[in-house]
Amino acid sequence: MIETTIEQLITKVIEAGLIEERDRIYCRNQILGLLGLTTFKEIDEVETKATIPQLLKQLIDHAVEHKVITDALDEREQLDAQLMNIFLMKPSELNEKFANLYQADPIQATNYFYALSQTSHYIQTERIAKNIHYQTNTDYGKIDITINLSKPEKDPLQIKREREIKQTSHYPTCVLCFENEGYVGRTGHPARSNHRVIDLKLGDEDWFFQYSPYVYYNEHSIVFCKEHRPMLINKDTFKRLLAFVEKFPHYFIGSNADLPIVGGSILSHDHYQAGRYTFGMTEAEDEYSFQLNDYPEIKASILKWPMSVIRLRATNPDSLVEAGDKILSSWRKYSDPEVDLLAYTDETPHNTITPIARYRDHFYELDLVLRNNRTTDQHPDGLFHPHQDVHHIKKENIGLIEVMGLAVLPPRLKPELKQLKLYLLGESDQVKDYHKDWADQIKAETINLTRENVDQIIEDQLAKKFVKVLKDSGVFKSNTKGRKAFKQFISTLNS
Repeated sequence: MIETTIEQLITKVIEAGLIEERDRIYCRNQILGLLGLTTFKEIDEVETKATIPQLLKQLIDHAVEHKVITDALDEREQLDAQLMNIFLMKPSELNEKFANLYQADPIQATNYFYALSQTSHYIQTERIAKNIHYQTNTDYGKIDITINLSKPEKDPLQIKREREIKQTSHYPTCVLCFENEGYVGRTGHPARSNHRVIDLKLGDEDWFFQYSPYVYYNEHSIVFCKEHRPMLINKDTFKRLLAFVEKFPHYFIGSNADLPIVGGSILSHDHYQAGRYTFGMTEAEDEYSFQLNDYPEIKASILKWPMSVIRLRATNPDSLVEAGDKILSSWRKYSDPEVDLLAYTDETPHNTITPIARYRDHFYELDLVLRNNRTTDQHPDGLFHPHQDVHHIKKENIGLIEVMGLAVLPPRLKPELKQLKLYLLGESDQVKDYHKDWADQIKAETINLTRENVDQIIEDQLAKKFVKVLKDSGVFKSNTKGRKAFKQFISTLNS
């Protein structure tokens, strides 16, 4: 009976703390309206072990069966979000609650908002659970590998609808805009009825804080500007990043670079990514330290990491802003043809920075990852970008998350790695052509490959490939020539 599922869902939401028992009738009637029902048969509620996402699916299946909606992905997701929106407070009420919790303890405030975003099904917990994730140690420390299976594949009906519809609406302007809060959604634009954001002042600007629907790491959050404007790395970026970690010292925050190839997937809206997670790069050792003559209070170092990273540490964030701006300005125009580094092709700029800020051990930290997006005939996808010998694993842009040591790999790898396992065990002679050389290399290098150790071997080899991805993306290579060139750039900062 649909009445049973409705009551079970309401009870689960009460138990999760989103509403009170007093709200039951109101919420029931709102659900009935969304499901196209006008009557309700009182029941003795049956206890259930089903989760909120599972109960939502039952209600949505009922709506499809009774032709309230079609089975298209966008309509299912719109109804899912609308059903959970019934149980959520208005944005102003949420912001007031968050502010009150923040006054007591910033961690308490983010804990509350994170739990709310999960319970409200804005964070897709059951889909995220499908992701394959593991850690492995490398010469550079910890590397995280994630095979991303959380985003649902579009079915033929959904693809057909998106092809047929003419996208004439430009509201919201993009998927990051503030106007997404509570937006019902449409074909080609995600449902956001259950979406809530926290107001945030960074400097004198209005920004907002939210969690990612598909978290790649613990408390993966998005911090975005109220104004729809392109990504830009400048002095104000460093100010805002450090202002954020002053407000939330238990979080890191970073920005994708602001140029194609080395930037993230969305360059049209200024935004950052934050969270409560320790990446491999965070724990990377100093390869060597150096002095910034204009900023003697700053502890500066180069990290032992596959990419080219300058770490600045100080008790005063203002000095980090000034030093970061000087390094960025110097880097924007810096060339070294000896290591194929050119700042410009005609008027086209190539140099930028991926910055990360955190507060740790009573010091503010600013990591500056040097980036260059130049392409060549030999490397048309990018000279400092994954090269073709690793494209079978990772071809996409190396953005902030990958820079810090978390590989977000495509879902195709799940079946392909199963096939690779059988090939390595000699139980199949089939393997994808683009994995063949890699597979044969693993066979040749592994002396004792067994059913017991094959999974670990594949995981370690995948991590080695990702380290190669990062090395390809590093502008100063981890060799004698590269280190000399890196030190040459550092010397210009004190000229």
